[in-house]
Amino acid sequence: MIRHWTPSECAAYLKTPQAPRILDVREAWEYDIAHLEGSTLIPLGQLAARLAQLDKTHEWLVVCHHGIRSAHACYYLERNGFQVINLTGGINRWAQEIDHDMSLY
Repeated sequence: MIRHWTPSECAAYLKTPQAPRILDVREAWEYDIAHLEGSTLIPLGQLAARLAQLDKTHEWLVVCHHGIRSAHACYYLERNGFQVINLTGGINRWAQEIDHDMSLY
């Protein structure tokens, strides 16, 4: 089941020993503006072709700009056997609530 978590919930979980890996499904130019440290970039349009690059044994926190593309990615990943969390509000909400130094666009 896909979980849709707020930035606060995700930030707390990322600090735990069982922290998920982070998948960013935005375009490279967006990623260059702002991204979460240690995230893997695979634009949504490339996800199906690059699915083998992701390890199913790990849980994934999926992010995009506002949470819509990441929700689509989560549905696709879940159907393919992944455990996923969608960052609600995306990197934009993360920047507003968690990392005030992060660039907005």
